[in-house]
Amino acid sequence: MAGRTLRVRGFPAELPPDRAADKLTIHFLRSRNGGGDIADVQVLPGSPPCALITFEAPEVAQRILKVKNHVLAIGRTQYPLEVTLYAAELSPDEVLRG
Repeated sequence: MAGRTLRVRGFPAELPPDRAADKLTIHFLRSRNGGGDIADVQVLPGSPPCALITFEAPEVAQRILKVKNHVLAIGRTQYPLEVTLYAAELSPDEVLRG
């Protein structure tokens, strides 16, 4: 999963998680946004909420990071998105022993 997962913030908190996942999937599938095939979308609760989007290929994630302004349009409202590379921290229990 290294280099394939992005953290996205800036979408409305009042949006139900399944609808937020649908809207983000559509946005990040579009080639004009640098997007491509998505392996997984997880909307995490919190204030503000964030989503973790994992792409099939790390090249897609890198292309998306190069796009300066991601804006999610919902109805007539536009939400500027903050998109960053997500690096999961491994707990000592998750480290593989060789």
